[in-house]
Amino acid sequence: MKKIGILTSGGDCGGLNSVIKGAARTALSMGMELVIIPNGYAGLYNLLEMEGLVSLTEERLDSFDGTKAGSEAGHSRVKIRKIDNPAKYDRIKEGLKKFSIDGLVISGGDDTGSVIMDLSDQGIPCVHVPKTMDLDLQTYSVGGDSTINRIAMLARDLKTTGRSHNRVLVMEVFGRYAGHSAYRGGLAAEADCILIPEIPVDFDIVYEHVKKVFTSRIRKSDVRAGTYLIIVAEGLTDAKGETIADDSAGKDSFGHVKLSGAGKYVRQQIETRMKADPEIKEFMKEVGMFVDGLNEAPEVREANPGHIVRSGYSSAYDVVFGLRGGAAGVTLLSRGITGVTVVNVDGRNISYVPTGDAIKQRHVDISEVALFESMGVCFGREPEAYEPEPSEHKGDITRYM
Repeated sequence: MKKIGILTSGGDCGGLNSVIKGAARTALSMGMELVIIPNGYAGLYNLLEMEGLVSLTEERLDSFDGTKAGSEAGHSRVKIRKIDNPAKYDRIKEGLKKFSIDGLVISGGDDTGSVIMDLSDQGIPCVHVPKTMDLDLQTYSVGGDSTINRIAMLARDLKTTGRSHNRVLVMEVFGRYAGHSAYRGGLAAEADCILIPEIPVDFDIVYEHVKKVFTSRIRKSDVRAGTYLIIVAEGLTDAKGETIADDSAGKDSFGHVKLSGAGKYVRQQIETRMKADPEIKEFMKEVGMFVDGLNEAPEVREANPGHIVRSGYSSAYDVVFGLRGGAAGVTLLSRGITGVTVVNVDGRNISYVPTGDAIKQRHVDISEVALFESMGVCFGREPEAYEPEPSEHKGDITRYM
């Protein structure tokens, strides 16, 4: 193997540029060339029309920052199998042959992984470096830690405006049908309530918690100031287990519904209950906030940071994991090991699993939720007793999540 192509697919996030740098520097150290295939699978499909590709030489590597989020290689959401061209795989093979590319390092999430499986079945050597800020793959995925840190930072910052106006704040974050980023980011921000898809929400329980904590916080303040923060995952489910989302946004190229509206829905649920609650009006009078016809209930505001949580700079953890993942991808290709997903690099051990096993969806382990309920955090259900079972750890120690 003399030349390897690298591409990134799906959504952008932290750590991807370090995947690219890790792969490139390892390839150079092994006497191989690594080239960027731009714009994800769209670029892979259109290789035949391209005049040339960027080779990641030492000089080119110095031209971009590996600690920045996003990807120097660019992205697209293209499912190769859906392309209306019966010769699509032959076309890709011809493009690879045109540039003498012997194998591919591809970084992406579950959708990206499903395409890797297709390409591998067609005889195209690929190694998958897991990437998704949603953390819903079986392996750790580059981008997860960066996103959690961004969510926590933004949520903490949001509290300052909430306290200034005595508002209840609802912040909606990415995660699709798994609540990892909302769960961990919310805990790190000391959110009062965290609503995730894994736990169908009972809004009466949420409201009673809001009312109790919010009013108590303001009553105890010597300047009558306080706020209440709810972190909501976009794939939130109601008491019936049905996803709460506005389906007017349509679907993406992989057929997934574009989730949105969970934060708005939660705001409306709290707002409606507050305005109908006579005890809230009395509370407003008690703390000097009530103005007849103008200020009869606390404001409930929603915020959706959207793509800000996947932008900016990568966390140190993701930079290091990305360097390891990129290096592992090149190493596995050089050994003829393909159709697999990198799990970790631990000393001299590079571990991997078949990509089909890695891209199975992983949800939040709700057995741990009761621990944080015992600390006063609301998860939209009746709190359960936390009953720990201490034991001495056996075997490998999990490094992250």
